[in-house]
Amino acid sequence: MARRVPFLMYHELLAGGRSPARHGEGYARYVIDDAVFREHLDLVRSAGAVGVAVGAALGAGDAMTPGTGEAGDAHVVLTFDDGCASDLSVAAPMLREAGFGATFFVTVGHLGTPGFMTHGQLRELADAGFEIGSHGMTHAYMSDLDVAGIRSELTDSKAALEDLAGCAVQHFSCPGGRWSRVVADTAREAGYRSVSDSRPVGNAPSADRFRLGRFAITKTTTPADIARVALDGTLGSLRFQSLALGAARAVLGNRMYERARSLLLERGAG
Repeated sequence: MARRVPFLMYHELLAGGRSPARHGEGYARYVIDDAVFREHLDLVRSAGAVGVAVGAALGAGDAMTPGTGEAGDAHVVLTFDDGCASDLSVAAPMLREAGFGATFFVTVGHLGTPGFMTHGQLRELADAGFEIGSHGMTHAYMSDLDVAGIRSELTDSKAALEDLAGCAVQHFSCPGGRWSRVVADTAREAGYRSVSDSRPVGNAPSADRFRLGRFAITKTTTPADIARVALDGTLGSLRFQSLALGAARAVLGNRMYERARSLLLERGAG
């Protein structure tokens, strides 16, 4: 059985006591310290894998390539959502040091706001050789939009990011993981090569490239979780957590789900 390719989904990295871009328990659970991220990179390497961007994992033929051949080139795809300032200041230097690639999914509307990259920093990140993908114009959930709204989020963000970053933008990640076949079909028509959601599954070589799963990395992610996903493309404990959250979201809808999750996180923090 061919090894599945795991996609890891990061958000903001904190270093030097800096405050996060946003507050609230719902956001804070996705923010991890730079030392933790460095440990994750070491664990990926120790598992005989290498961190790559989405495009590198897909390969020229758009089929998922687990990576074979020289030692250390089993693929673990590293992705970052939102476009935080730490993408350039914290993540990029660590990735360069490790010799790893990554895809940075940027929300256009976040650029230039406190805690997020400026237009110039986005260009610097792209010029450093990192892959830039789209996370939409406004971070709107695709399931809240009509067809015209979905098309606007996909096409407008692609055009804006290509102009600002000076490179092709070929990959899209769904804000909040809200995927649909309409999103996939619209992305294909807009010229994207892939769409990623947040289903906690590794991607088989035959995976639909317009519905690629990703494992969300949070404060509760353990070193054992990272070691396991790097080794065989599975992540047991986080898979069950994510599936439970997905089921709750389907029943409650976006607004009620977000409200209920925030209340639970706040109580847990207390």
